[in-house]
Amino acid sequence: MQNVSSATARQTAGFSLIELIVVMVVVGILAGIVAVFIRSPMEGYLAASRRAELTDTAEGALLRIARDVRTALPNSVRVVSASGTVGSCSGSEACYLEYLPIEDGGRYRAQTDGAGAGDTLDFANASDNSFDVLGPTVSATSSLFLVIYNLGLDSDTDAWQGGNRRAVTSNGAVSNLAFTASAKLPFESPNHRFYLISTPVSYVCNPADGTLRRYSGYGAPTAGQPTSFGSGVNALLANRVKACNLLYDPGASQRLGQLTLWLQLENSEGDNAEQVSLYREMVVNNDA
Repeated sequence: MQNVSSATARQTAGFSLIELIVVMVVVGILAGIVAVFIRSPMEGYLAASRRAELTDTAEGALLRIARDVRTALPNSVRVVSASGTVGSCSGSEACYLEYLPIEDGGRYRAQTDGAGAGDTLDFANASDNSFDVLGPTVSATSSLFLVIYNLGLDSDTDAWQGGNRRAVTSNGAVSNLAFTASAKLPFESPNHRFYLISTPVSYVCNPADGTLRRYSGYGAPTAGQPTSFGSGVNALLANRVKACNLLYDPGASQRLGQLTLWLQLENSEGDNAEQVSLYREMVVNNDA
């Protein structure tokens, strides 16, 4: 009986302390080896994910600007820097891009029909306040402005200054457009075009607070480009903005301008800062 009990005791004995320490050391060594090989790929994956997120943000912001600028009234795009440089801004200073969005447009009646009928737009008559729309009806509201032949050259041909801009008084889908007759419209459009525009829209890139925002509804067009927007509606398009460059050439060709955008975003999370820079050029239609 004594021999059987001794054998049973030996069979049910657990690990010794030395054996446990040896196992822990071996597991620690293996874990260290695995960590060395896994760390770099994991860090690379996390860095790539951060760069992808920054790229998506920057690309989305630039696409939104490009889409909006395509609807700009000809010769209404303008750029200014925080220091007052017109047409360009760069680096860490704030940049301001503003334009007048087209809501509708068409052709106005310049001559009566064969029977002498029709409401023509008389540029020699200061009290003329309506005209027939040729073609489809246009959607008009009293919040819109009528603009004709916007060349952006002087007070008579620049919608920002108001010489060729009039307040619309029609509402709804109309084939005869009415507007406020404050004075004679300065110049006829060679193609008899007219545009209905809404209030201005601005994009503000401010590296100081790391944001790119879109502002709207902050007021009527003004001769001077604003750098503050009061109670206007603003939407955040991108954060973590490190720097931005804007360059606008209104005379890149006879009828086309060129807007160049460069946006740099930085993610400072983690040990290493991740940066992405995106560059985009877009054509601006200035055929008035």
